[in-house]
Amino acid sequence: MYKVKLILTVFILTIAGTASADHLKSHKVEDRIKPAGSVYVDGDDVPVSKPAVVASTGPRSGESIYKEKCSSCHATDAIGAPMFGNVDSWKGRIAKGEQALFDSAINGLNGMPAMGLCSDCSQDEIKETVKYMVANSQ
Repeated sequence: MYKVKLILTVFILTIAGTASADHLKSHKVEDRIKPAGSVYVDGDDVPVSKPAVVASTGPRSGESIYKEKCSSCHATDAIGAPMFGNVDSWKGRIAKGEQALFDSAINGLNGMPAMGLCSDCSQDEIKETVKYMVANSQ
């Protein structure tokens, strides 16, 4: 039994060593150690891909922002966010006034981060979203 293990081990090491040696022979050292990138200096013609031009469609509606950005937290009350459409969870917040709701949405409050983490939303879009949520939660 011991001889079989020894022979098998020697055989595996021989195959592994051969495969590695063959692999190294097929690649020149210069190819294996060359830099991965390029360095450009001022005045060089740098090949750069241009970003796609996206036409602005104007401000988004409160409904579209809610569905895209806010519903992940406000569709359920599992994390403490007032649930969309739930009159009881919004009643006390609405009583504080529209400006207080805007301030909370823009600056963040408790577990809600500023702007609800909507990095591409304007403050006006956030306000429209708050109005949409309030209108559907009274």
